[in-house]
Amino acid sequence: MDDINQTSPDKFILLGLSDVPYIQDICFLMFLLMYITTLSGNFLMIITVRISPKLHSPMYFFLSNLSVIDVGFSSSTVPIILKNSLSKDRSISLLGCAVQMYFSLALGATECIILAVMAYDRFAAICKPLYYNIIMNKTLCFCLAAGSWSVGFIVSFIHVALTFQLTFCRSHHVNHFFCEVPPLLRLSCSDTLLNEIAMYISVVIIAVSAFLLTLISYVHIISTILKIRYSQGRYKAFSTCASHLNVVTLFYGTSIVLYLRLQSRYSHETDKIVSIVYTAVTPMLNPFIYSVRNKDVKETIIHNLNRKLNH
Repeated sequence: MDDINQTSPDKFILLGLSDVPYIQDICFLMFLLMYITTLSGNFLMIITVRISPKLHSPMYFFLSNLSVIDVGFSSSTVPIILKNSLSKDRSISLLGCAVQMYFSLALGATECIILAVMAYDRFAAICKPLYYNIIMNKTLCFCLAAGSWSVGFIVSFIHVALTFQLTFCRSHHVNHFFCEVPPLLRLSCSDTLLNEIAMYISVVIIAVSAFLLTLISYVHIISTILKIRYSQGRYKAFSTCASHLNVVTLFYGTSIVLYLRLQSRYSHETDKIVSIVYTAVTPMLNPFIYSVRNKDVKETIIHNLNRKLNH
């Protein structure tokens, strides 16, 4: 590929997932299908919560936030993958790279915090049911959501600013399918110690802390569920939490593995697979795990469809 052999100081070349034509075609179809599914599932969730008064509760408010995040998160990376799968020109300007990195980092950090907030919401609902409406009032819900978004975008700005102050003199060929901090640090001939320290601190403060808070919430939740006398009640309470915990583990696990391996044993292919999971697969699965399998959401969707068909 002649375009990849040309570099320019004002742009990067994203090497993508593969140079083999038929693999590129498979990747394009795979990511296109995942992207369409992601948009359809998450927009369906947002619209359903919006139009149904029955779903105007803290739980669904945070689920709507999660859906907005997943749409933005997937949209910040997947269109670039689709474009590069079909085009010979895989270049991206420094500004474009910075903007793409900023939004993907910001939305990823925001999702970490929102998932922890959702775990706290389930803790309040199951462990403090009599005080749930008092604890999870509208003011607190708004503050938790606004705080999650604010922290995510502020932390992202810091990392992007630190990253693009570096000098990239080794190469402008990024062995990845979108702009992400670890691959760019490996291209720099500047001292990246500050960047790595900042990244480790962010992982600990945001990802690890949020995961631990989620884990603590679920320890209390499971303890409370086990005290429920009726098996049907235990099953109903646990089924609501099990899906959330599975996605939390998938999202946090892949993110932490990637960002804690800056200078450890490194594999381009492994990191690409890990990145695919949390940038494309998780946003696609979230609306199905959290929403489509939820009885209230399914009833609302079926009711609205029947009403439109009858009219």
